[in-house]
Amino acid sequence: MTGEPTAWFETLDVEQVHAGFSRVRRERIRTPDGAVVEREVVDHDDAVAIVPITSRDEVVLLRQYRQPFQEYVLEVPAGTLDVPGESPVEAAVRELAEEAQQHAPSLTLLTTFYNSAGWSTERTHVFLAEDVTSVSAPDGFVAEAEEADMEIVLVPFADLVERARGGELVDAKTALGVLLAAAHRAGAAAD
Repeated sequence: MTGEPTAWFETLDVEQVHAGFSRVRRERIRTPDGAVVEREVVDHDDAVAIVPITSRDEVVLLRQYRQPFQEYVLEVPAGTLDVPGESPVEAAVRELAEEAQQHAPSLTLLTTFYNSAGWSTERTHVFLAEDVTSVSAPDGFVAEAEEADMEIVLVPFADLVERARGGELVDAKTALGVLLAAAHRAGAAAD
C-alpha cells in the first residue's frame, strides 16, 4: 500500500427523489474506468444503540414490530439523533430512558458502524450501559406508532451472547452490540 488513492470517482449530478422519514437522492457518478453509473443514496440521521445490562446480569431488550419484515424483532434500545445539537451520548441517555425506562450511571462507546455502506449515510454509535436501573419515562414523552406497542424483555447476558454466536439475533445492531459487549467485559475482567 503506497498511501496513494487507487481509484477516483466523480459525482456528475445529484437529484433528490424523495423526502420523508428518510431522504433519497439519485447520483450519477463516473467510475475510474470512465463508465457512468447511477446510485441511489438514502440520507438518514445517525443513530445510537445501547446494550443495557442490569446488576443481575440481564440485558434489557425490546420486542418491537418492524414493518419491512412484518414481524416483531428482539432488539437493544436504539433511536436516531433527531434532536438538534444532541451528541451520541445524550441521545443514548434519552433513548434508554424513553424506550426502556432505564438509566445508566455511565456509558462506554463500543463502536460506530455504517449501517449499510452501499446505500445509506446512517451510522450507529453502539454503547454499553452497565448497572442500569429502572426510571420513569421522561416528562412529556409519549410512545407513538411502533414504540407504543413495544414489550420490554429481560434476557440473561450469557444466554444472549450464545444467541448472538448461534446466529439467532437477526437485528445487526443487537448482535454486534452483544458480541462487542462480551468482548469488552472479558477484556475488563482480564485487567
